[in-house]
Amino acid sequence: MADEKKIGTPWQDDELNAIVADYFEMLEAELSGRLYVKSRHSKALMARIGRTHRSVEFKHQNISAVLDKLGMPWIPGYIPKRNYQNAIFDAIDRYLSKHPGILERVPDGPQAAATDEIFVPAPVPAAANAPLPEGLRRLVRKFDPVERDHRNRSLGKAGEEFVVNLERRLLAEADRMDLARKVRWVAVEDGDGAGFDVLSFDVSGQQRLLEVKTTNGAARTPFFLTRNERDMSAKRPADWRVYRVHLFATEPRIFTVAPPLENAVNLRPEMWRASFGM
Repeated sequence: MADEKKIGTPWQDDELNAIVADYFEMLEAELSGRLYVKSRHSKALMARIGRTHRSVEFKHQNISAVLDKLGMPWIPGYIPKRNYQNAIFDAIDRYLSKHPGILERVPDGPQAAATDEIFVPAPVPAAANAPLPEGLRRLVRKFDPVERDHRNRSLGKAGEEFVVNLERRLLAEADRMDLARKVRWVAVEDGDGAGFDVLSFDVSGQQRLLEVKTTNGAARTPFFLTRNERDMSAKRPADWRVYRVHLFATEPRIFTVAPPLENAVNLRPEMWRASFGM
């Protein structure tokens, strides 16, 4: 039962810690395919902290909104809402700092949907957004989703393998087993540096050079491109594509990005090579 004295008052750290921990417990069950009942979790939490059902549900949606900005999966049904209480950022920071493995999660063989469901349109350019609250901006800097996905080689390889199998499946469904057998996982067979990860084909036999970028986050999660990849996109624009694999931990979806890249995405330099001499 709700504590009437708490209605309309800011959540305290112990309450925020409790709901964040409970949210991640449900999220882990969701990602692992284990049964759980959201209403039971909410009821137990309400009894523990004395908050109303509406307040608890809204806070769950706040947490989803933060995870969305961090390039992480969130619980279906708790659609992100961004009217944040600033203290939620610190509570999520505390939890992720104590449980860093959550950030590096690699799905155990995500199930592929029907091939006509996997490919989706690229995100449309967003209208100018209000600036992020400073607490959220600091959290995104600390747990940078772009850098995190980039260095998570296990996630990257899992995404590449998913695409290799998908391309073979698409060609087989098109009655081109001859081409399906020629699909190559270039990044594994030849190593990085080619400017693309997977060599595939369209049904006519035309080569397709696929650079796979994988995230557990949503479609708008940014990603890194290397100089090699950008050069290859300019050298072979008709054949080269980014396959942006997103929602990988829950329901993998792909949109493509075609050259010229400047027409499709905002490119911003992030690092420079430092050397001595020429």
